[in-house]
Amino acid sequence: MFVMGLAMKGKIYSGASEILEMLGMAGELGNGLLYFAGRTMGWGADQVMVTTADYGTKFIEVAGLLNVIAAVDAHNLRTGRKAS
Repeated sequence: MFVMGLAMKGKIYSGASEILEMLGMAGELGNGLLYFAGRTMGWGADQVMVTTADYGTKFIEVAGLLNVIAAVDAHNLRTGRKAS
């Protein structure tokens, strides 16, 4: 999803001043090394210029959030709080 979001010219947040940008950045942080590589390499758009770029930004955010959900689920399975 991260790569597809970049292909759609999605935005990678580097700094957030508004609350929705902060939430988007929090979601993108779930991508881990891909997020930091994207920021340092200059991947992603600076501004959303085309219609698909908004969808691309959401793809990047959701990819990070799915990583967080998977990590929490794996932790719960390991600690025995959730039965497989």
